[in-house]
Amino acid sequence: MNHLMHPHETALVTEPPHLQGRWRRDPLMRLITGIGKTWFPFWGSLEPLRETAENNGIQVLEIVGREVVANDDNVIALTFAAPDRSVLPEWHAGAHLDLLLPSGRMREYSLCGDPGDRTTYRIAVRRIPDGGGGSVEVHDDLSVGDTISIKGPRNAFPLAMPGYGSPVGRLRFVAAGIGITPILPMVAIADRFGLDWSMIYTGRTLDSIPFRDELARYGDRVQIRTDDDHGLPTMAELVGDIGDDGLAVYCCGPTPMLEALRVHLVGRADVELHYERFSPPPIENGTEFEIRLASTGESQTVAADESVLTALRRLRPNTPYSCQQGFCGTCKLRVSDGEVDHRDGSLMEPEREAGYFLPCVSRCDSDSLTIDV
Repeated sequence: MNHLMHPHETALVTEPPHLQGRWRRDPLMRLITGIGKTWFPFWGSLEPLRETAENNGIQVLEIVGREVVANDDNVIALTFAAPDRSVLPEWHAGAHLDLLLPSGRMREYSLCGDPGDRTTYRIAVRRIPDGGGGSVEVHDDLSVGDTISIKGPRNAFPLAMPGYGSPVGRLRFVAAGIGITPILPMVAIADRFGLDWSMIYTGRTLDSIPFRDELARYGDRVQIRTDDDHGLPTMAELVGDIGDDGLAVYCCGPTPMLEALRVHLVGRADVELHYERFSPPPIENGTEFEIRLASTGESQTVAADESVLTALRRLRPNTPYSCQQGFCGTCKLRVSDGEVDHRDGSLMEPEREAGYFLPCVSRCDSDSLTIDV
């Protein structure tokens, strides 16, 4: 037999009396209600702050290791772990972290540890006295036991291995100086998988080259070549033996070396070139124009061979930036007047339509740009 159930229609319009009949409003219930009305709105006001940090991908890590990894003392390696030593987010060779430094600067550093170690991250930083200040701050102000906020890991330089996503038969790694950092875990992965690989590692002097001890275990697969002993290498020496089964070259170093390699390999269908810069890319087909600050009316000329970011930092030295290559978005600003030539960059179309641009890579399609700073 089926029974049709009707909802209860009686509604309470006043609070029930005390169970003992003494008060209509029970004191304990009133206390609990008062606490709830005060506590839960307060807790709710804190929740967006916690969610914002989580949604931004920010983690607070502890520095658990610091060591000098180049004999000239200009390169240090920092190792991070979660304060509770919990498992960290996964990463793959070629990934980097965004360090949110105490000064407010954000800087990107490649992960150079073991991707199989889920409890620590490691980076290496060369001290650059006349740079933007980030490396000096890392060297002078960060010590074991300190905590630091990071974003990531993110990967703009992934490794595609032969037999695991790449059609080539061999790998060639090319590193120059501190460019070893993204290459180091790639070499470890290639060796772990038993792939056919080789590497050339260049630097000014032997003492300036980091991680030589770690690379020693690979024997003659790694060729270390210094400028003071052998002069600058040719592009053919960097590429090495191409062979008959295809070659993938993974390179990280200064822009002139990367550009020379790119030109050298133009038209070679049997060679893949993958690279990551640690300095801004060169300006191609640039023209001179003016930028103006909407807030003050100050202006600055942007030379044909420099970025808007470079010119802007002459007016506002504290302008935030990080990668200088158009993918991190740290330097994103809004244009209130003028036409932007959006070149390489990570901005989505809605952001461009809203007037945003990346001064590290974008140019100007008019006589001037007025920037909201």
